[in-house]
Order: sequence, then C-alpha cells, then structure tokens
Amino acid sequence: MAAVHEGVASCAGSSCHSRQVDSGVNVRQNELISWQDPSSLTGAHSRAYKVLYEGRGQAIIRKMGLGEEGVARQCLGCHADPAPANLRGAKFQLNDGVGCEACHGGSRNWLASHRAVGGTHADNISRGMRALENPKVRAGVCLDCHFGGSRQGQFVTHEIMAAGHPRVAFELDLFSSLQQHWDVDADYVKRKGHAGGVKTWAVGQAMALERALTLYGEPGRTRGVFPELYFFDCHACHRQISDDPKARPQWQANPGRPIPSGTPPFNDENMIMLSAAAKVVAPGLAARLDADSRAFHAAIARDRAESVRAAAKLAGTARALSDAFAARSFSRTETLAIIDTILQGEIARRYTDYTGSAQAVMAADTLLNSLVSSGQADRGAVQRIRPNLDRAYAQVRDPNAYRPEAFRASLTQVAQAARSLR
Repeated sequence: MAAVHEGVASCAGSSCHSRQVDSGVNVRQNELISWQDPSSLTGAHSRAYKVLYEGRGQAIIRKMGLGEEGVARQCLGCHADPAPANLRGAKFQLNDGVGCEACHGGSRNWLASHRAVGGTHADNISRGMRALENPKVRAGVCLDCHFGGSRQGQFVTHEIMAAGHPRVAFELDLFSSLQQHWDVDADYVKRKGHAGGVKTWAVGQAMALERALTLYGEPGRTRGVFPELYFFDCHACHRQISDDPKARPQWQANPGRPIPSGTPPFNDENMIMLSAAAKVVAPGLAARLDADSRAFHAAIARDRAESVRAAAKLAGTARALSDAFAARSFSRTETLAIIDTILQGEIARRYTDYTGSAQAVMAADTLLNSLVSSGQADRGAVQRIRPNLDRAYAQVRDPNAYRPEAFRASLTQVAQAARSLR
C-alpha cells in the first residue's frame, strides 16, 4: 500500500539527518546537508526543481509552450517527488525537488520506527521503506528518472530533447557514488549487507537495457510516422554534413548491429557493457544476448511490430542476466577480466559511436574503483592508471569532437596500464 510522503522537513533536526557535520554514531546524520549542497553533484537532487526556473529550463518551457499544468505534467515526475496529491503530508513541498522520499519511499509508516531504539532495517522495509541497498531495487528507482518510466512526467521524449533537454545517460554505481551521503562501514554491512560496486554496475546495465526495451515496446511510443527517436543513438544522426567532394563518411559498420548505413541505430550502450560482463561470468547467456541483440537491431530496420517482439525477447535475456548478476559475487579475477573485455578485442570494435564509448570509460572507472574499495587492488597501483583513464575521458568530453579511432586507441592504453594489476 502506498504511504504518505511527509516531506523533507520531517527528516530534519540535529538528532536526525541535518547535523552540520557527519558526527553521528551509526549514520552520518548530516545527510540533508549533503543533499542540499548548493555546488556539488551530491546536491543535484535538491536542485532538480529549481533548474526548471533557471535559464535552460525556462528556454525549454517556452519552446514547448508549457504552462503551469504542462510543467506539472511533463516535468515534475522527475524534477520533484512525484507523490500524488492524496499522499502528500503537511510538510511536503514540491519545490524541495527530488526529496528523501522520492528515493526512500513514503515515510509515514516507518518514520518513527526507523529511529526507534532496537529498530531494524528489515522492519523498516516491511513498513514501506525501499531497500535501496539491493541493486535491483535501487536501479528500478533510479531508472524512473535517469532513463525513463511509465508514470506521468517520467519520460524525456525526443521533442523535449529538441527543445534543449540534455541527453539522458545512466550508470548505476557511478551515479550512486556521486550522490553518496552514507558510509558503507561495519554497521551498514551488518544491518543491510553490501552488494559491492561490480555487482551494482552489472545489475544496473542489465536493468537499464530491460527498461529501454520495455518502454520501446509500449503502445503509443511513436511520433506520427516516426518512431520515438529518444531510444536511438543521437549522434548517429546528428553528425556533420558536408557537400565538400573531399569529405569522407563518418558512419562506421558496427559488428554488433547488422543494419545498413543510414538506418538510425537503437542506443546500444548498455547492450555492449552487458555483453562484456556476460562473456566473463555467464557465457551461456552471453551467446543468447548477442544473438537476441543482433536480431533486434535487424528487426528495427524492417518492421515496427517485428522489432517490438524482438525487443521483448531481448528484454527477457537482460532480465535473466540481472537475476544472474544479483545472485553472485564477483571475484577479483572476474572483475579484471571484465575490464579487459570492455577495453579491447571484440567488444572494443563496437565503439563506433559516442554513447557506447562514454559508457565504456565510466565502466572502467567504476570497476577499477571497486577493486580498491573492496581491498582487491592497491590504491596507488590504480592511481597510476588514472592518467590513461583521464585521456580516455577526454575523448568523450565533447560528443561533437568524438572520433572512434582515437577513442579506441586511448582504451588500448588503459588496457595496457590495467594489466599491471594482474
């Protein structure tokens, strides 16, 4: 049963979550201060409502001709806590942005129990708190806004992007780290367990693909005679066009998607990452994933109905992989093998476009950091790889300056440096 969202103010107080410093015994107790940080990425959720009324947000609203009701319908599902009106408590305020309960769930039934002496995390979960320590639960919550959901105001259409909305990108473990206002210490592990960065990354990749394919297959996801272009790789179409006879085509054949040149490709960044992880820890499902991915891409070039059926099949494979990843622990050897698989060989030949390449750099960063945080790699040794990784990041800093060959060369350097960890 859905619970009332009591509002951010219900979590405040120096004995709760708004101390000025992280001096709590079991939890930091400065979580609200981190959430409200006006300048850092940690405070991005608190700024989500405000940005609608700043320059870029206002330009989008004007271009789309949105009034107050239009903003509420199109934007507030992600730029605020989307609790319906009948589930808003006395302290709830839309202008709080993405508040505590947007992620942790409506608190009315667990607000008192979660601070009670002797209370347990399991009891809080039974009362409606979301188990965000579970990668599958966290991914489901985050993807609603950081990729898209079926609820009102939780899908960034190509129309909204054309009006100026930034490209939507998602990587569960990295994004979690950027928002982290909690410590994974002994108390945390005792109360909640800890999935670890590799599992969180892998589950996030699988669920992101499943979400994309599920939304793609929903009725009404077309724009007149065109498909909803949000699902497709932006830069496959937004390339420089030249009438110069000396110009050379920028399109490159991609071994992961058997489509003719000129066909807008489905954004396959999560497919590529998922394929790399599956080849190492689930080879049977990896073969199925690659076959289903190729069939889906081919179907898109032929027929909408056929592509929807292929999307459903591929989504089922992604779901099976998320279950497989969630049920296992990743060893140091497996993590290093996944890094190697992402950075070179068969997988690297699929980095023909910007989005998959940006995802590859984030993956390498996430997986290397996870080795350090889990005590499986020396921090100094990983730091020595950082200059190579920074050069790869530089290759995807500006999508308009992206060059596939230069990017793949930078990944080769990262791979060579990463071999020192073996």
